Amino acid sequence: MTDPEFWKLYFETLLEILTFLALLMGLLGLMIPVFPGLTVMWIGTLVYAVIQAMSGNMTWVGWLLFVVITLLMIGGNIVDNIIIAKHMLDKDIPWSSIIISFAAGIVVSLFFTPLAGMVASPVGLFLAEWRRIKDRQSAFDNTKAWMTGWGWSFLARFGIGIVMILFWGLWAWL
Repeated sequence: MTDPEFWKLYFETLLEILTFLALLMGLLGLMIPVFPGLTVMWIGTLVYAVIQAMSGNMTWVGWLLFVVITLLMIGGNIVDNIIIAKHMLDKDIPWSSIIISFAAGIVVSLFFTPLAGMVASPVGLFLAEWRRIKDRQSAFDNTKAWMTGWGWSFLARFGIGIVMILFWGLWAWL
């Protein structure tokens, strides 16, 4: 077990497994409305890039793919906000209700579970809107608009996350 090639292969494999797990965690985290899944995925590739560069294994192709992954992360986070904002602004939902919704999701996620936060966020929006407009059906319609926006946003971010994993796979395994 003192063979340097064995340990080099061992640590490269461990790095790839841990990076892939970080990518999967970020991808699955996209299901939680307030979880920055694409950013988590990008941080995983950043750590991978730094370690590869420190060990002298980073090529220009690796840097190019890291730049593409970075652009995908930035673009995905922007697209996320545009899609959700469009659906909410179409219903004239005020920012105060949106902030209450996100705060409810974050606080409940911190004290309970992220799954509970997924439920708390739309419930928070519904309650804020019901209190504001005093009409249950309109509050429900506004919450439905937010959920529709989040659904489309999730699909866009999930697709971008898959592409990020594919580019990292090209980088790591070719």
